[in-house]
Amino acid sequence: MTGSRLFLYCALLLLVSLAVHARAASSSGFLVVANQGDHTALVVDIARNRTIGSVTVGVNGHELAVSPDGRFAYVPIYGNSGVGRPGTDGSTIDIVDLREHSLAGTIDLGKPVRPHCARFGPNGLLYVTAELADSVYAIDINSRKVVAEIPTGARESHMMVLSPDGRRAYTANVGAGSVSVLDLENHSLVTVLGIAPTIQRISISPDGRYIFTHDQTAPRIAMVDTRANEVVRWIPVPAIVYSSAVAPDNRTLVANSPSGKLFVLDIVTGNVQDSIDIPKAVGEIALTPDGRMAYVSCPQAGTIESVDLETGTHTGTILLSKGADGLAWVPSLPSL
Repeated sequence: MTGSRLFLYCALLLLVSLAVHARAASSSGFLVVANQGDHTALVVDIARNRTIGSVTVGVNGHELAVSPDGRFAYVPIYGNSGVGRPGTDGSTIDIVDLREHSLAGTIDLGKPVRPHCARFGPNGLLYVTAELADSVYAIDINSRKVVAEIPTGARESHMMVLSPDGRRAYTANVGAGSVSVLDLENHSLVTVLGIAPTIQRISISPDGRYIFTHDQTAPRIAMVDTRANEVVRWIPVPAIVYSSAVAPDNRTLVANSPSGKLFVLDIVTGNVQDSIDIPKAVGEIALTPDGRMAYVSCPQAGTIESVDLETGTHTGTILLSKGADGLAWVPSLPSL
């Protein structure tokens, strides 16, 4: 073998090795899952495709947020019904120790508000939608106290995203069919944007420029410019979409449909790039930080489906139990 051919051969081996390493890295890590059917918070090892921890929480935890240090999961206890339906009204947030796989405590919100979606801000505060209070609560996790109540100006403020700088929150108000824009610094309502008769869930681009929410009466996704606070485009989709997530490239939108499809869309062109078969899904999507893999919870099937976004292929199923819903991807667990 000549020197030049040896060089090319070695270079090719290096590229293959890097590609394999990158793929392995994308398929590792852990998912923390809120299972509202079993009333548990689960820790799932992606590489080994199995549950390694299960902690009983209140009835019912739908969503969760993991603390910035990866030590604790905060599970709002919503109640035993769906949004807008009669049932029990939760008033607490359970704290799960991800190292010990145990319940570490509970935050009492003081009144029944059906807390649902939780997000950590850059300031360390935990923001939680308080659905029955038509507001978002800001919580100091050290004192375990509500330090601010921010009105949303709309009913059924169910899901929420935060801007990357932590200055704004955006809530999807399901039955009101609107999105509320909140000023987190001044604890005030900026505006309420009318979207559709009914919407579900909300996502934000990593650069904070656009938010996306999903019309439940027609197969289309609203694209909202966060600078202008207005809908700048309707993205048509083959079937009604329930939830979505934006990849790190700020261009790829991944959206799951109750029809049994995962759509991969180009935000710039509005085109559907891939349509991937999965179980009927009204759950959540978690993306790995490199944007290579998507994990989709399917509460009806009791599974989490893994999808390779680079190849547009369904790569596996993690079998849990019915009710597996809220997801958070973490790269590693805190060691003992």
